This record gives sequence, C-alpha cells and structure tokens, in this order.
Amino acid sequence: MTRPAINANPLVMRTTAWRDYALVDSGGGRKLERYGPYRVIRPEPQCLWRPALPAAEWDKADAVFDPTDEEDAGRWRYARKLPETWTMGWGERVKFQGRFTAFRHLAVFPEHAANWAWLSERLAGAGHETKVLNLFGYTGVASLAMAAAGAAVTHIDASKKSVGWARENAALSGLQDHPIRWICEDSRTFVRREQRRGNLYHGIVLDPPKYGRGPDGEVWKLYEDLPELIEGCGRLLAPDARFLLLNAYSERLSGLALASLMAQALEGRGGVIDWGELALIEGDGASGGERGVGLSFFARWRSQ
Repeated sequence: MTRPAINANPLVMRTTAWRDYALVDSGGGRKLERYGPYRVIRPEPQCLWRPALPAAEWDKADAVFDPTDEEDAGRWRYARKLPETWTMGWGERVKFQGRFTAFRHLAVFPEHAANWAWLSERLAGAGHETKVLNLFGYTGVASLAMAAAGAAVTHIDASKKSVGWARENAALSGLQDHPIRWICEDSRTFVRREQRRGNLYHGIVLDPPKYGRGPDGEVWKLYEDLPELIEGCGRLLAPDARFLLLNAYSERLSGLALASLMAQALEGRGGVIDWGELALIEGDGASGGERGVGLSFFARWRSQ
C-alpha cells in the first residue's frame, strides 16, 4: 500500500533571534534568554559547554528560575519587580502575552517559531474554508499563526486556564472575530468524537506532553497514547489535506521514530515526511551565532 516517503536525511529547524526573543547565551547547564525587554535564566542540562559571555552579562538577568528535584518544578527569583504579563509578537500579525509560569516556561515555546513559519507558508492565502486543528494548543500561538494565514482553526487544550490565555492572545492580535473555535477538552476524546461525526481537516498540529491530565481526570502518557492519537488524526485528514505536524519533547523518542509512526498512520497517501529537531540558535544581533540547543523532535507530513 502507498505510504508517504520518509526523508532520508534529518532536518534541524533553526530558530534565530527576532524582535521579541533571543537565546542570548548558553552554557553551564543554563540558558540566558531575552523575552521582550526582559532577560531570564533557565536551566537546560544539555548545555554542557562554557558560556560565551562574561558572568557580568548573566548577572544582569531580570529573573532566574531555580529548579527543584521534580521535573520542571521550581521557583522564579526576581532582580526587581516585574509585571505579571507583557506583550510580545511574532511576524506581522501574531501577538501574545509573556508571563512567568510555575513550570519554568514563559507561556510560549520560542523554538516553535520555525514551525509557525512553516505553517504560515503551507497556509499562505488560505480561505476560511480551509479547516485546521491544533491539539494540545497551549496559549495558542500556532493557532494564531494559522488564523493569520486565513485558515479556520479549531484549538484544543485540556487546561481551561491555557484556553483562556489563548483567547486573550487572539484579542491582542486582533483575531478575536476570526473563525477560531476554542475548546477545553482532552485531545483523544475530541479526535474520537470527530471521527464519529465524520468531520475532516486540511491540516493538524499536535504538541503533546510526555505526561498530562485532561479536564475530567483523563491520564495522558506519550508512549502509550500517541499511536492511537496519530492513527485518529490520519483519519481526520481530508483527501486534499496539506499537512500533519507532530512535536514531542522526550529524550527517548527520535524524529525518525515519529516519522515512522506518522507514515503508518497515513497509509494510502503520497507526500513526504520530514523529520528532525527544533533548535534555538544563539545570538541577539543581525548575524546570529552558530552554537545551538536542540529542544524538541518533530515529524511533519506535507502533501505534494
């Protein structure tokens, strides 16, 4: 049976600095980043090298995240009083709020900027009849990038708070009247229901965590639950679908493994599956740098 062709070579999707974000420096198990006007330091164990900038530059950070033994847990330490939220942007249209969360993140994953650009290209000139689905949509930046390209978006996340933040970001971007459905629900439950209803989409994005809980206590485990979910997404793609994009944050799951799983779910289709990792590249100027930090594996199918 026909399957999409898996690219023989991996890709590194590099995100370099833009107006509201930069990986300023890294090393010693940490990252020095700029989110809008603020510099922050966050732990990153894979940064095994030495920082390129002197310690005095790191000492200027506005906030530092001190981790505990639990994964992603810890607390922020501030050099001065900072606002609860501040406005950031990407591209010409998309705006969103940066904020210090309890899990070391700042309500956006900047390495996904490479994905936002790719999605925008795939949907360039899309009309509202182009339907796309964003599962595990978090604060909605990918949803807004697709909406800004013209597509009608269905945004799914199990966190009521995250869906609320995504709605705020839509209003901030002037996209509150665009056809976007905001749904707080377990992604697996939603996909199963859409299959029963016979609804189809021209593109689907997934960014699942390693572990999570749905609004009704549903337990999500990446290695156990991802195969069924990808199979379901394959069934939700319209005959003239344009893409399926999957990200995964797990050191035990490669981009090639994601691509192989995706090819199985897309039996009967042509197209190409690219795979690799998303990386942040150091530099806060026009030239940028060469050193980078790989943060997420991905696989993405595109129709020919």
